[in-house]
Amino acid sequence: MEFIDSLKNFIIWGNTGYDYVLAIIIFVGLLVILKIFQVIILTRLYKLAQKTKTDFDDVLINIFKTIRPPFYFLIALYFGIKVLTLPEIVFKILYVLFLVVIIFEIIRASEKLLNYFISGYLVQSNKDNVKSRQSSQAMMKTLQVVIRIILWVVGLMLLLSNLGVNVNSVIASLGIGGIAVALALQNILTDVFSSFAIHMDKIFQIGDYIVVGSDGGVVEKIGLKTTRIRTLQGEELVISNRELTSARVQNFRKMEERRIVFNLGVIYGTSATKLVAIPKMVENIIQPEKLARFDRCYFVEFGDFSLIFEVVLYIKSPDYEDYLKTRHRINLEIYQQFDKESIEFAYPTQTILVNKDEN
Repeated sequence: MEFIDSLKNFIIWGNTGYDYVLAIIIFVGLLVILKIFQVIILTRLYKLAQKTKTDFDDVLINIFKTIRPPFYFLIALYFGIKVLTLPEIVFKILYVLFLVVIIFEIIRASEKLLNYFISGYLVQSNKDNVKSRQSSQAMMKTLQVVIRIILWVVGLMLLLSNLGVNVNSVIASLGIGGIAVALALQNILTDVFSSFAIHMDKIFQIGDYIVVGSDGGVVEKIGLKTTRIRTLQGEELVISNRELTSARVQNFRKMEERRIVFNLGVIYGTSATKLVAIPKMVENIIQPEKLARFDRCYFVEFGDFSLIFEVVLYIKSPDYEDYLKTRHRINLEIYQQFDKESIEFAYPTQTILVNKDEN
């Protein structure tokens, strides 16, 4: 007690020795507690998180583990000197440093969380397409830069606002400048945002065969401003992303089945018995095909020069090569069976009747 009383009677710079000792105890105590939290508790939590199925808890713990030492030091120092009576300028400087470190760590944590969600979404949505995953990674890097800029601008505004600076005029100036920049770069920004829409909505991916208007081809690259397509003729077609998101796009890669409708025309002299047999004959030809699913075959029309049967079937593959090979085999088999049964295909013919006058 005498020691404490002596400390209370010892005064320097407006604070007693007891105040200084209390400030040091709070400072050291907080440093020790925060260090224990970082080294021991977080390490144990990290080991537990590795046993869970999700990796979100790993990201959260890594965020806390990567907090810089100045953060803990300033927290301990800020609360430690609160018990002291110091010039206002000292508290002001410390408060500014405290705000800077807090905002810095919050921005870093927000950045990591957003990167985790964005990268997780892009990787998951492109897990079966390596080229699209690579394109998405490039897109993710660009998006990370945009997010980083936005977070730092917001952080700077928060810092200035807490320091008593009127940020309304600054925000108004940024708004006017942003409108001017947006108007100047309207087309470019539209293409960039359209690129994000293509990646997020998965309108198509690299390797998909798409048709836009009268043009079609295989998607080779999805860039920030344009998408490159390799047409069937071999040339490279470059289309702006704005056009792709505003036009009607047919994506044949996402087609699960291909519906085929075609007609068979036989001559008018074909017997009724053979006409009755044709639907079952066609069905027996299509059914054995692994990638084909027979739907129907009916005698539908008396044509100008033929009796017309309509055949409908489905190809159970989106691949165009599979469609061609299956259709090839079916057509050959129909031709052979018709030839075997002496069923003649019709072709355009005309019969001319000539009346001969007898004199």
